[in-house]
Amino acid sequence: MPTMDRHEDVFVLDLGDTENRLHPDTIAAVNGLLDEAGKATGPAALVTTATGKHYSLGLDLEWLLAHPDQRVAYGTSVQELFARLLTLPMVTVAAMPGHVFAGGAMLSLAHDLRIMRADRGFWCLPEADIDLPFTPGMSALIQARLTPQTAHEAMVTARRFGGTEAAERHIVDKALPADEVLPAAIALAQSLASKAGPTLGTIKTRLYPGVLQALRSPKI
Repeated sequence: MPTMDRHEDVFVLDLGDTENRLHPDTIAAVNGLLDEAGKATGPAALVTTATGKHYSLGLDLEWLLAHPDQRVAYGTSVQELFARLLTLPMVTVAAMPGHVFAGGAMLSLAHDLRIMRADRGFWCLPEADIDLPFTPGMSALIQARLTPQTAHEAMVTARRFGGTEAAERHIVDKALPADEVLPAAIALAQSLASKAGPTLGTIKTRLYPGVLQALRSPKI
């Protein structure tokens, strides 16, 4: 399950050391940790990361297939998590040590900034290959955070981008050696921690009104 530590003004939320799929229990745990971070007063920032070779492989499709009657509720909870991160009233940085796929890739896009391992791991939206269309909310999030050309290629071809290419295509902000990813993310977050507060949350909310409306739409 996800855990969280604090490094000075930076909350570091570790998604775990497995595939870190967005199981309902994982979503609930992440929301609980975000609640805890939200109680901070003064400077604060958030880094999310993972311990193993995966940042996150996205939706827990095995669980979803076993619980088809909960598809809408599950999809709603996933999209609400994206919306919450997108508007969190502190700067957020995704520190990605390995593979970032599907819903995990969208989770990364809900952060303000992204740092990825350069030499191993892929950032990928494989929905076209697994016959799973993007919801309107997911499509809106991807298109808002990537250039039109990159969004089209990533969504239509399911191309796998390595860390260096992901940086060149502005999917991530930096691609670094594995042992530098988390320290760089923490340092970057610390440098922006003074911006935390309601004003930042309002800025983010007004920056992405269409995305938030789509993510919070009943169309799943």
